[in-house]
Amino acid sequence: MLLKDIALALGADLVGDGSVEITHVANLKTAKSNEISFLSDPKYRHVLGESQAGAVIVKQEDVEHVKCAALVLKDPYVGFAKVAQLLDTTPAIAVGVAKSATVEDGAIIGKNVAMGPNVYVQAGAVIGDNVQLGANVVVGPNAKIGDNTKLYPNVSLYHDCQIGSDCLVQSGTVIGGDGFGYANESGQWIKIPQTGRVIIGNHVEIGACTCIDRGAIDDTVIEDNVIIDNLCQIAHNVRIGYGTAVAGGTTFAGSVTIGKYCIIGGTSVFNGHIKICDGVTVSGMCMVMRSIDKPGIYSSGIPAQTNKEWRITAARTLHINDMYHRLSSLEEKVDSLVKNKK
Repeated sequence: MLLKDIALALGADLVGDGSVEITHVANLKTAKSNEISFLSDPKYRHVLGESQAGAVIVKQEDVEHVKCAALVLKDPYVGFAKVAQLLDTTPAIAVGVAKSATVEDGAIIGKNVAMGPNVYVQAGAVIGDNVQLGANVVVGPNAKIGDNTKLYPNVSLYHDCQIGSDCLVQSGTVIGGDGFGYANESGQWIKIPQTGRVIIGNHVEIGACTCIDRGAIDDTVIEDNVIIDNLCQIAHNVRIGYGTAVAGGTTFAGSVTIGKYCIIGGTSVFNGHIKICDGVTVSGMCMVMRSIDKPGIYSSGIPAQTNKEWRITAARTLHINDMYHRLSSLEEKVDSLVKNKK
């Protein structure tokens, strides 16, 4: 694209030659004359003078440091994301309908739906317009997929579950598998049929090999505009609020409720039946055992240490209870001495 056309698409102010042809996005340090990059962190401002980029996206205060053409935006990182979409060369997940795709009688298929090899759409399923289903995708009975949604190869959408419009689900994800529900009778596990659904809103993205379990009775719900990374476990009856982001490896136990606009760091763990209010940020590897009712940043865990330091820390941790009782005893003695002096 010509730089002037990119500027128009982004609503950016153009500084310099708008006839520069841009073919790719790139890192500021490695960009070439046909590529565009961005600067959002002032501490990397010195790189602007060294960059060979054909154009950069910057804030107004950084324009004077740019030696090539520039696009001026309030948030260069958002601008970079939008340019990356304009220049995206990711191939379609599926084109046309493969001969080996199977659609059972009673399924409803929208316009311009593409299905890769061995796609299986079962009776009662409803597929919206412009949906792309990659190879080996399975859409269960009475499941629904909204317009423009894309499912990469080997995604499984179980019976009665729903995915909204403009969603993206990466390979290997399972939506609607049974929740972990069992009763124990004299040591024998009795399975509880999971009769709820998974309901996923619009503009949701889900990473590879994530599992979202169906509800035990009520539904598991992922609201609009949620992004979920790879290898996450979302148990039955979890609800994740609008605009929340969940990083990779996170585990939610059953019936957790996450508010709107939360940011969940990678490999965090949430105890069952707790509620997290809107606007909470949880640091990576955090263990959340209780409900959170105030917005803010929450952290737990021990940062990495040398092995020698960690061994010392672990050894001392084993004596915390003893230290607590000794300290309590000393406090009592001090209090007694103070009272006697009075």
